[in-house]
Amino acid sequence: MSPARDVIATTGPTADRAGVFGRLALWSQRHRWSALLLWILAVGVVAVGAQSAGSAYRNDFTLPGTDSQAAAELLKRHGSAQAGGSVQIVFQDTDGLSGDRPAIVRTLDRVRGLPGVADVRSPYADASAVSEDGTIGYATVVLDAKAEDVSEGDIARIVDTAESAAQDGLRVELGGDAVRGAEEESGGGAEGAGMLAALVILVLLFGSVVAAALPLVTALFAVGGAIGLITLASHVFTVADFTPPIMMLVGLGVGVDYALLIFYRYRHELTRGADRRTATRTALDAAGRTVFFAGCTVIVALLGLVALGLGSLQGVAVAVALTVLVTLAASLTLLPALLALFGDRIQRQVLTRAAKARAKGREEGGRWRRLASAVQRRPLPALLTAVVALLALSAPAPGMRLGFADAGNDPASSTSRRAYDLLAEGFGAGFNGPLLVVSRGDTDAAEQLRTTLTDTEGIAAATPPLPSTDGTVFTVIAYPTTSPQDASTAGLVHTLRDDVLPRLAGRTGADYLVGGPTAAAQDFADSVSARIPLFLAIVVGLSALLLMLVFRSVLIPLKAALLNLLAIAAALGVITLVFQHGWFGVQPGPVEAFIPVMIFAIVFGLSMDYEVFLISRIHEEWEETHDHSLAVREGLATTGKVITAAAAIMIVVFAAFVISPDRMLQQFGLGLAVAVFLDAVVIRCLIVPAVMQLFGTRAWWLPAPLARHLPKVPLEKKVPLES
Repeated sequence: MSPARDVIATTGPTADRAGVFGRLALWSQRHRWSALLLWILAVGVVAVGAQSAGSAYRNDFTLPGTDSQAAAELLKRHGSAQAGGSVQIVFQDTDGLSGDRPAIVRTLDRVRGLPGVADVRSPYADASAVSEDGTIGYATVVLDAKAEDVSEGDIARIVDTAESAAQDGLRVELGGDAVRGAEEESGGGAEGAGMLAALVILVLLFGSVVAAALPLVTALFAVGGAIGLITLASHVFTVADFTPPIMMLVGLGVGVDYALLIFYRYRHELTRGADRRTATRTALDAAGRTVFFAGCTVIVALLGLVALGLGSLQGVAVAVALTVLVTLAASLTLLPALLALFGDRIQRQVLTRAAKARAKGREEGGRWRRLASAVQRRPLPALLTAVVALLALSAPAPGMRLGFADAGNDPASSTSRRAYDLLAEGFGAGFNGPLLVVSRGDTDAAEQLRTTLTDTEGIAAATPPLPSTDGTVFTVIAYPTTSPQDASTAGLVHTLRDDVLPRLAGRTGADYLVGGPTAAAQDFADSVSARIPLFLAIVVGLSALLLMLVFRSVLIPLKAALLNLLAIAAALGVITLVFQHGWFGVQPGPVEAFIPVMIFAIVFGLSMDYEVFLISRIHEEWEETHDHSLAVREGLATTGKVITAAAAIMIVVFAAFVISPDRMLQQFGLGLAVAVFLDAVVIRCLIVPAVMQLFGTRAWWLPAPLARHLPKVPLEKKVPLES
C-alpha cells in the first residue's frame, strides 16, 4: 500500500461521513458506561426472568404424513395402551427370578401408584417377559403420556422406587426413552475448556490479556442473553431440549469470531497512526459491515431449516439464528464501549508491540504475502492438490446412514445402557427396538398379521394382538432379529411397508401401519434425506444472491457455493468415518438424523464469514489499484492472520464438545471443527488465491443487464483522506 493511503482523517467532515455502523460505534464510545450498563441490565433481567420462569423445552418429532405418525395418532384416538410411552424395569438373578417374586411384586405395586404411571405389567403375568433360562425378566411400566411429555421428577420417582428392590443376588436396571432423557448428562466442562483455549490463542495473537479478554467478554454477554431469551421463549414455542448446548457451541464460536474480526481491524488502524476514536469508527465502518453481512448469511442459512418442516429442527434453527443476531448486536455496540473503556491501555500495548516488530524488521503480513505469491506462481497444481484432498475426505459421505442413538450408545455406567445390554442378552438384539404394527380391522385380520410377521425373515418373534379400549384397533409387537441401529432393521421396516403388509391387506381388507420409536426414527431420517435438495437450493441460492449483491460478480458467488459445499462434504465424510465406521475406538452407529442439515446450515453461514472477509479486502484492493494479482496478495496478507486465528478459536471451542458425554454433541462438535479447519486453512489460504489468480479480472464480471438492475450494497465504507 502507498503511504498516502495510510493517512486517516480524524477530525472535520470525516466523522460526519461515517456510515451507520461508524455512527453506532461513536455513540457507544461517547456513552461507554451507559452502553455497558444497558447490556449488563438487559442480560441480568433476562437471566433473572429465565431463572424464575424455568425452561419448558420439549421435543417435537411428529412427522405428518408418515406411517409412524399415523399409527401413533390411531392408537391414541382408540385408547390403546401402546399410545403412551413406557419404561422397562429389568431384573436379573443368576439363580433365577422365581425366588425374588415377593420383592418384585411389592415393588411393582408401589410403582403402579406413582404419578405418571398408567399401568404396570409384571414379568410373572407373561411367560414371554422372562428369558428361557429364567434369569432375566422385565416389567413394562406404561406411562400416561409420551415419554418426552412426562416430567423428569415422575421418572426419577419410578427409577428410585424400582431400584429399591435390588438386594443380594437381584439386580435392577431401567430402560426406555423416558429414563434416558432423565439421566442424560450435561456437556460438562466443554464450554469452559473451549473458552480457556480461546483465551490462550488470543493472548498469543495480541500479546495482552486485556486485549484478548474483550472478544471473550463480548461473546459471553451475547450467549448469556440469547440463552435467557430462548429459555423464556420455550414457554411459547416448541424448543427442543438439546437446543441450549448447540446455542452455546455456536454462540461462543461466532461471538469470539465476530468480535475478533472487528478488534483486529481496530488494531490495524491503530498501527497505521489513527487515534482511538477514529480507529473504532473505521473498524466498525469496514469490518463491522463485513461482520453484519456475514451474520446475515448465517441467519439465512439457519432459517433455511424451516423449509424442512421438521418440528424440533425449526425451533433449533430459530434459537441459533437468534443467538447469532444477539451476537451481532454485542459486537456492534458492546465491543466499541469496551474499546473506549480500555482503549488507552490497549493502544499502548498495540503500538509498543508494533514498534518492536518494526525494529526487528518484521513485515506485517509478510508470510501470508509470500504464501499468496507461491500459490499465484503455480495456481493449477495448488488448486488440484487441495481439491483432491477434500474429495478424498468427502468420499465416505454418500454412504452416511442417518438414524438416532439409542441406549446402546449410552455410557456403560448408565442404568439405561445396562438395561439395554441385559434385554439383548436375555431376549435378543432386536428386543430393544420393537416395531408396533397396528391393524385396523377384525380379530381375524389381526391374527393373520401376527402369523405373517412371525413368518417374515428378520423378525424373531411377535406378540398376540393387543386390542385397544374400544376393540377396533389391534397392535402386534414385532421384535426384529437385529438391533435398532442395524441397517437390516431399517430394511425390515421398508420391506414390511412396501411388500409384506400391502399383500396381506389385499387378502384381509384391513389397514396396517408400522409404528413405534424404531420406525419413527427411520421415518425422520427418510424425511430429512428427501427434503435435503430443497434445503440446499434455498440456502445456496439465497447466499449466492447476497454475495452477488455485495461483490457484483457472477463467478465469486458460484466459487463460494461450490467450495463451501466441498468443505461441508469433507466434514460429513470425517463424521461418517469416526461415528458410523467406528474410527479411533468410537462405538459404530448411525449419524444423528439432523446432524447433516444442522452442520450444513451453520458451516455454510460461517464459511461465508471468511469468504466475505477475504474477498472484501481483495475487492477493496482491486477497486483502488486495478491490479488483480496485487489485490489477491494484499487481501490474503491483511486477512490471513486474523482468519486463521479466528478459525483456531472456533476449532478449539467446537472441538471441546467432542469430550461431551452426549453422542449428538460429539458429532456436532467434530463436524464443525473439521469444516472450519478445512475452510480456513485449505480453502481460504490455498484454493481461493489459486482460483482468483486463474479467474483474473473475470472474477469481477457481471452481465450488463444484471448490473443495471442489482442494487449496490458496498461492504467497505470509504474513509475520506486528509488532503
